[in-house]
Amino acid sequence: MATLQGRSVELSRIRRGAIVEAQEAGLRQEEIARRLGVTPGRVSQMKKTSAEGPEHRAPTGPVEPRPRVLVERALPTPPNVRGSRSLYLTEAKRQGIEPERKMLFVGREPCNEHVAAGLHVEAGEDVIARRKMFWANGVPVRISTSYFRLDVGENTRLGGEGFVLPTLQAAIEDLGYTFSHATETLTARPPTPYEADLLDIPGEWVVQVLRVSVSTDNVPVHALETICAASRHAFPIGQVTGSDQF
Repeated sequence: MATLQGRSVELSRIRRGAIVEAQEAGLRQEEIARRLGVTPGRVSQMKKTSAEGPEHRAPTGPVEPRPRVLVERALPTPPNVRGSRSLYLTEAKRQGIEPERKMLFVGREPCNEHVAAGLHVEAGEDVIARRKMFWANGVPVRISTSYFRLDVGENTRLGGEGFVLPTLQAAIEDLGYTFSHATETLTARPPTPYEADLLDIPGEWVVQVLRVSVSTDNVPVHALETICAASRHAFPIGQVTGSDQF
């Protein structure tokens, strides 16, 4: 559904732009409708909007260039940052960036293959998902989703609406889990249509960071998938304490 939604938004934008361009090129209403597969009435509507003047014309893209930002996503995540109220808010404060975040979705959904492998469940099996969107100085930069197995998160605060306070880490530990280690996997790939639309990155790639945290009982408790707009991120690489070999 997310993929189809993203495609629908992109196709609508392309069609609106194509109609305006065809009208400006002098094509007749019937010819535009035939070539683009829309009704003559729809073309007439677009012509009327265009005739009112540039200030009334339906926008086909950003009015002005979006300001560029470069935010950091440390690899691996330092423990004091991971245990803070918000990984992103803490990172942004250190970098002098004005952060913003919004919860997009909380609930059950089928997990994809790489999340399923991390949580030791079958691909397509339902998990608890908590999806958030992040901005830096008003620019969209990340989509972050926490995944929990149903035997870990169902009927707990991990499945509740809104942000978990004081921290997600504390809520997990309140359930009796103690973490032993975590693994972070970085992958560069083209975005899905849904990701490209939310991050406003047509034609660019994303960097996917998957962090799987495992308990002392060897239970993969938390899988955090962060989708980063590649051109808006730097990834400082840290080493274990006491090591300066790079």
